[in-house]
Amino acid sequence: MKYLIIGAGGTGGILGAYMTKAGKNVTLIARNAHLAAMKEHGLTVRHLWDETVETIPVQAENMESYEKKIETAGEEEKPDVILVCVKGYSLDSTVPFIRKIAKKSTIVIPILNIYGTGSRLQEKLPGILVTDGCIYVSANIEEPGALVQHGKILRVVFGVKEKGEFREELKEIAKDFNDSGISGELSENIRRDALEKFSYVSPIGAAGLYYHATAADFQREGEEREAFKAMIREIMALAEAMGVPFERDYVKVNLEILSHLAPESTTSMQRDVMEGKQSEIDGLVYEVVRMGEKYHVPMPVYKKIADVLKER
Repeated sequence: MKYLIIGAGGTGGILGAYMTKAGKNVTLIARNAHLAAMKEHGLTVRHLWDETVETIPVQAENMESYEKKIETAGEEEKPDVILVCVKGYSLDSTVPFIRKIAKKSTIVIPILNIYGTGSRLQEKLPGILVTDGCIYVSANIEEPGALVQHGKILRVVFGVKEKGEFREELKEIAKDFNDSGISGELSENIRRDALEKFSYVSPIGAAGLYYHATAADFQREGEEREAFKAMIREIMALAEAMGVPFERDYVKVNLEILSHLAPESTTSMQRDVMEGKQSEIDGLVYEVVRMGEKYHVPMPVYKKIADVLKER
């Protein structure tokens, strides 16, 4: 299958590196210096847990050059699978590009931090199957052409929102992930599974930004860890109200995930805010407060943190 990955940062770049190394047909969409470095030198991945480094030759294009390539090559060269790995605020900007380069049988899998992006993207791409998806990974761009992966966890969960949308190719995609050293899980309840993932990435992002904290601050007992746990419980209560109750105690699950991160790890939202860049704070923090209001679920810790972050 031909894979196109839109976005080559800590999510898309890591997936592209692992899948390319496994011999899958993958093209990464990137831009500017990051793209230039990958085209010239390949994509370098540094594993923070053991400081091993590997550089992998990858296929990389920008949107314009990929569109021209498709126009020249024709329908057969269009991707079978598109993994959308951009920040939430960039999601809408991918739609015109996807419309141009997708075929009717293309499967689009958004793998973003923000909850509910599959439904949002599906509305804009009628006639193409858009699943929901999420990823467990901690990584970021260190410099153009180079990524650092903070922990060994690398898991993609994806699936259709309605059973009638199921296609056999989804099993093949899961197999390709697993062949590549990525834990690929085809979900039977992606609404719940995506919200379970959100119960990690949203609290850690919100608390990390609020306390200016690293993983080490959450790995030991203290105010930061208690706030993280409280926000997970608030999302678990939200899931119950939404009719997708969690099947496990995600305080324990998320603390276990956290325990495997390098102590100096931070979240992409923290780094973006600290560097004055556009961030996903609306979808990861403020939207949770709005969801609580919609479903009549008290969110006291989220509300306190959201109010302070808005003031800042």
